[in-house]
Amino acid sequence: MNPSLAVIFLTLFSGAGFGLMAVVAIVNDFAIDGGLSPLRTAILVALSLLLVTMGMISSTAHLANPKNAWRAFTRWRTSWLAREGVFAVLFYPVAIAYLGWVFFRNTTRGDGALVLANTAAVIGLITIFCQGMIYACLRTIRQWHTPLVPANFYAMGLALGMTMLATSQVLTRGPDLVLISTACALLVAAAVMKAIYYFWIGAPSGTTLQTATGFTRGKVRLLDQGHTFGTFLTHEFSNCIPAARARNFRIAVYVLGFLAPIAILIAGAHGLLRLGVLFAPLLAFIGIGIERYLFFVQAKHVINLYHGRMPGPLPQMHPALRAGAGAADTMINKTRLVPSYEKR
Repeated sequence: MNPSLAVIFLTLFSGAGFGLMAVVAIVNDFAIDGGLSPLRTAILVALSLLLVTMGMISSTAHLANPKNAWRAFTRWRTSWLAREGVFAVLFYPVAIAYLGWVFFRNTTRGDGALVLANTAAVIGLITIFCQGMIYACLRTIRQWHTPLVPANFYAMGLALGMTMLATSQVLTRGPDLVLISTACALLVAAAVMKAIYYFWIGAPSGTTLQTATGFTRGKVRLLDQGHTFGTFLTHEFSNCIPAARARNFRIAVYVLGFLAPIAILIAGAHGLLRLGVLFAPLLAFIGIGIERYLFFVQAKHVINLYHGRMPGPLPQMHPALRAGAGAADTMINKTRLVPSYEKR
């Protein structure tokens, strides 16, 4: 898929915001390491709302007609996208009410605070699940059609949220082994989940011409392309990334997104860094942002099979179509047919 910055920022910032709200609620519910002070809780909840808002606003840049965005909420019975929008909107009043409770009453205790915090956390986690299922429900894209997608969204969101919380702890109260250890454990869990996902999408399996056409007992040979000009699917899902570049990006994901934040947090736990711990969430955001780029750019739609692009990290044109490719390209360049999605 052509990776859109709007969607990358949506999944990155909103996932981190919902994850931050969840870990704040958990830490205060169980009074982990004494819980959070009302001021720190208010600041972190406000940061959570800011991140979610940044993600929601960035998503509007991906819409062809932003004025029709409200229509996305009407299909909540069948669309994971609509469910994501509905729960994201429901998150705001509950989180704002919790923020007001903590700020004006100057306490994180009480039944009201408990109900509001946990309700906001649950709504946020449901939204992350809906966000992951938008992609996991697409059977035509093998790299997305797996339960590993929402699981990775959860792991990344909670890891980012806990990293921000642990960083705030070091900045305000000094080294804290409990919260820093929890943040490092979540970062390690997210790294392991991502490694499992990369191993799964790299396995030589998926749809072939035989399985796509139903002729599984014979050898199917492609004689002509599915279309003679571009369509939405060929435009959005026909891009590819060389294996060497993808490998370098994956190394960057693990170094910036997981290893560097863990090292910085461990140094902060031993009092070696104070303001330097701010680089932990910053690098985690950059690394997981690269991960989201890879998540989208490595998605290949099954329609590529009907255009002679064979399965693999770098799809190649079918040999039967190479001879006429030059003539076809020349003819198309002389009289370019504009796909209907570009006209809109």
